[in-house]
Amino acid sequence: MIVGTGIDVVDIARFAETIERTPGLLTRLFTESERGLPMRSLAARFAAKEALAKALGAPVGLAWTDATVVRDETGRPSIEMTGTVAARAAELGVERMHVSLSHDAGIASAIVIAES
Repeated sequence: MIVGTGIDVVDIARFAETIERTPGLLTRLFTESERGLPMRSLAARFAAKEALAKALGAPVGLAWTDATVVRDETGRPSIEMTGTVAARAAELGVERMHVSLSHDAGIASAIVIAES
């Protein structure tokens, strides 16, 4: 059963300008394993975290770094959840997350489906 869905799009150039102006956002938004990725990948991961928040009902208090977007050996993305994100997912009975990322023509996008 679908518990929630979320989608988000990010303008990569605008996102890069924001990170350049406020470099501290890197540590607020991304886990250590995510920070060294190319800007298009960071933008897609930010879109995924926004989509994840929407899929979980966008509650106040979710920590961005309690979600890490990872890829398996085939390149398929997934989300590792800890702390506030894992707690909200458990509260909603989420057992699986489905994630899709894309970046093309200066836009990064992501969709997340939370399933019980």
